[in-house]
Amino acid sequence: MTMNSENNNKDPRHLRRILAIWLPLAAVGDLLFWFLVGPHVPPGDLTSTASSNQFDFNILFVIALPVMIGVWVFLGYSIRTWSAKRVGVAEPKGGSAARSNLRAQVWWITLTTVIVLFLAGFGTVELVIGNGSGGGEGPNPAWAPTGATAAELASATWSPTDNHVLPVQVIGQQWQFTYRYPTFGGFESSQLILPAGTDIEFNVTSLDVIHSFWAYQLSVKADANPGVNNIAYTKTTKTGNFTVRCSELCGIWHGAMYNYGKVVSKSAFESWATSTEAANAANTANLAPYAFTYTPDANGAAGGYYEDGTVTPYSTVEVYGAKQPAS
Repeated sequence: MTMNSENNNKDPRHLRRILAIWLPLAAVGDLLFWFLVGPHVPPGDLTSTASSNQFDFNILFVIALPVMIGVWVFLGYSIRTWSAKRVGVAEPKGGSAARSNLRAQVWWITLTTVIVLFLAGFGTVELVIGNGSGGGEGPNPAWAPTGATAAELASATWSPTDNHVLPVQVIGQQWQFTYRYPTFGGFESSQLILPAGTDIEFNVTSLDVIHSFWAYQLSVKADANPGVNNIAYTKTTKTGNFTVRCSELCGIWHGAMYNYGKVVSKSAFESWATSTEAANAANTANLAPYAFTYTPDANGAAGGYYEDGTVTPYSTVEVYGAKQPAS
């Protein structure tokens, strides 16, 4: 072995050199990402959950970026320092030249353990303070915004001056989403309009197969399962437009199952909701009473029970329609 290789193998400052290269690169990389890229990371800041999820992603990236840079720095340093051409040997050698570095191992295990435990706690806290962070929590949410939604539903009123949670029902069906507003007479609309600065309770269900309600810019996603009320929360923070898509394969037109919604001012929302309620009063009277789930009959997703023989069957042999349960 040449004198050059012996000096390289005995040099105790490799770890210090790697840290000296890595630390400024990691710091600069994090600062550039946080200030230049972070504010533009999807899903944006249209709702509290969107802002929270953007913040969470940025925190995760700021933690992960130095790790990635560290791997690159170590790889580049290893190629530069211990390549066969540089150390003057034909093949890598074992023995003392390949011994482990206890200090590096201890630091690596300690740091990665601390990071993993921190992220576990951070993620749990973010779920709690974000009321589920916009994800469906089933019919009995573990985390809900302050203010009992039961009182809101019982009062069946909403105004721009109250702080109640506004319930909105999302109904998935092949192949569209419709929305019911129980605090405005239970009318059903193909438009999803929401007031700004308001806690929203989405009650998500389906009339047929499994769908998934994904309002991307709201950072809300909840599966729509038949016979199940899946609740998700968010709070709108400003006005803007958003897209709603189905993110669960639900049949041949799954890819076309999307529409658009708006977050408007509270006064604009109240005006729209009251006028739509009045305009749709006759149609609303023909709908099944508002409920958290609906049972469609065999003649279509009618959202209610029909006694046998009360509707025209599609077959002359078999009578369609679900039997009305005995009272």
